[in-house]
Amino acid sequence: MKSVHLPCEPISRASFQPYGDLIEPSDDGGPFGEKDAALDLTAGPPRLYIMSLKSRGLTFEAITRHRKVTQCLASMGGNGWLLAVAPPGDVDDPDARPDPDAIKAFSIPGDVAIKLHRGTWHAGPYFQADSVDFLNLELRDTNQADHHTCHLDTAFGIRMTLVP
Repeated sequence: MKSVHLPCEPISRASFQPYGDLIEPSDDGGPFGEKDAALDLTAGPPRLYIMSLKSRGLTFEAITRHRKVTQCLASMGGNGWLLAVAPPGDVDDPDARPDPDAIKAFSIPGDVAIKLHRGTWHAGPYFQADSVDFLNLELRDTNQADHHTCHLDTAFGIRMTLVP
């Protein structure tokens, strides 16, 4: 098994664009614009919930994607967090796998949210606190019917560790 250390870069709108949208605070009442997240929830009823996560360390051996929906994540309580991502590739191919060399990691401050493009591969959220709650917007059945995972350890013989 090869261990890969993946440095986390600070998230920016431009650097995250291949994977999704950065959602930053904005004034209330403005029209929809380029700083807003373009959501795709057309494949079923949406689900908005707060998921409570315990720390899992910073190492991962699998990466997942949702081919039918955009997903939004935001930490609660101002906690910063980390996320590894890879480009969506062919979202219509259920057997597609990410390119391990294309996996990048981002450090996300606790005062912003992210929207993942449909099909974006992702591992996380990861964080260094004992536990963090996250606001999660996806479809009602995303975890049962639209959860495609690539096991990096068996497919490519690698394990990745985020470096904050």
